[in-house]
Amino acid sequence: MYYKLYIDSVFILQLTSNLYLLSLAGRILQCTATHGRILMGAALGALMVCGTILVPAGTVGIRILVSTIPVSMCMLYVTFRICHKRQLIRASLVMAGCGFFLGGTMIWILNRLRTVLKGDVSLVLTLVTGGLSYLVLLKVVGFLRRRKESGLKRVVIHVPEPAREIPVRALLDTGNHLTDPLSGEPVCVISKRLAEEIADCFRPEKYHAVPFRSIGRERGILDAYELPEMMIEDETRQIRKEHVIVAICNTGMSEESIYQMILHPRLLED
Repeated sequence: MYYKLYIDSVFILQLTSNLYLLSLAGRILQCTATHGRILMGAALGALMVCGTILVPAGTVGIRILVSTIPVSMCMLYVTFRICHKRQLIRASLVMAGCGFFLGGTMIWILNRLRTVLKGDVSLVLTLVTGGLSYLVLLKVVGFLRRRKESGLKRVVIHVPEPAREIPVRALLDTGNHLTDPLSGEPVCVISKRLAEEIADCFRPEKYHAVPFRSIGRERGILDAYELPEMMIEDETRQIRKEHVIVAICNTGMSEESIYQMILHPRLLED
């Protein structure tokens, strides 16, 4: 059995789907890019797929499948300037996941339309279906992001010497059960970058060694210190806490994270 492929139609379909995928991946990864760079990355990906189809080796499906990761990496590099190998792999997996759900949503919509429309599905109808699927997934991504940000709290750390205040976005983690082994007081976790900013608060006599366990590492010891005062701003109230123990750890908090502190849930108790 032979299939006739029109390279111009393939290019248009790939260009459009790449635009959708780059937009979704950018929102999930919290990467920004101009419209020109997104269009450039999508066009590059479409050209690479068309070139893969024209290569006279193996079947078309196998060629496209083998080239999926290299093509997505090239698009992500051109669009979002992602250069690090580990970040490229992670971003490619996110983009592949977006493609999986986008394709699944398109198939679901097309199957419903086939019960109404007769004949083969046209290129225009496919593009419209892709647009509808993109809007649906965009709403889903926005909903999930709002749920994640609902756990973010604004924390104001008071540094006595010199007198200043540092606003911090903190994530409320209900699964954080980290406590000081001697006093049993709750322990928050801060990034190394934030620790450098509030180093004036730390005193050697207020040092704590907090043992912890995490996935991928059976056990370890975190360096922890006491903050003299911290204000947690909730939606309807302000909670003032004194002598809050914070442990320094960068696990799960990269430089690009929107939060630099993991709050202990007990601190929200009056």
